[in-house]
Amino acid sequence: MFSKEVLTNIFLMILCYIYIFLIIFFSGKMDKLLHISRKASRKFLHAMIGNLLFVIPFFTSKVYPVMVAAPFILVTFLASPYSPFKSLSRRLKGLADLTEEGHRLGLVFYATSYTLLAFFFASKPYIIAAGILPMAYGDSTASIVGVRYGRRKYRLFAEKSLEGSAAMFFTSLFSLTLSLVFFSALYPLSVLGKLFPALAAATTATLVESLSPRGSDNLTVPIFSALAFLFLGGGI
Repeated sequence: MFSKEVLTNIFLMILCYIYIFLIIFFSGKMDKLLHISRKASRKFLHAMIGNLLFVIPFFTSKVYPVMVAAPFILVTFLASPYSPFKSLSRRLKGLADLTEEGHRLGLVFYATSYTLLAFFFASKPYIIAAGILPMAYGDSTASIVGVRYGRRKYRLFAEKSLEGSAAMFFTSLFSLTLSLVFFSALYPLSVLGKLFPALAAATTATLVESLSPRGSDNLTVPIFSALAFLFLGGGI
């Protein structure tokens, strides 16, 4: 029989799966229920999925967070227009619509970056936070602010606005700082000691997002911002 520890981890995994499917379902209905755009629904999905990293400290092995994230690489791919199983893609219409709205492989990249970070840094989830939160909250805020208030435009690979980029930087820094307060209650780390790495992660995320072709930021932002946090002392 399974030990109590294994059963606890499986229970947490099931809760995570339920949470993910509820968020996907609700995000797919938001346009009808709340009369908001598909783009806003997708950003809500990004932000809420980002919250899963706060469960990672309660798993006892890195295999479990990886098993939470990894299946959704396949799920989001099968929901995308690239799926070889069109009937299955139609059954996953709510998720497929959210995927198409941003970028055809955007959610696949998001699930991939989540899985990679969980595999390498599950023992130090504040490093994962440095990668995921800028994407979850920073990019979502940047998109909303950029559309509504963006006046000063610039273009590298895609048109951006200075207002949107500023929103991404400050939201990334704020959300990451709050996460450090949370993790400081569970790990022997100093919030003040991590502020410079957090600043580096927010700056990197903002720069990488402005340089990434549309949709690929779901992969590049989490990876590079987590590495910036790690290399500048955030992993110590």
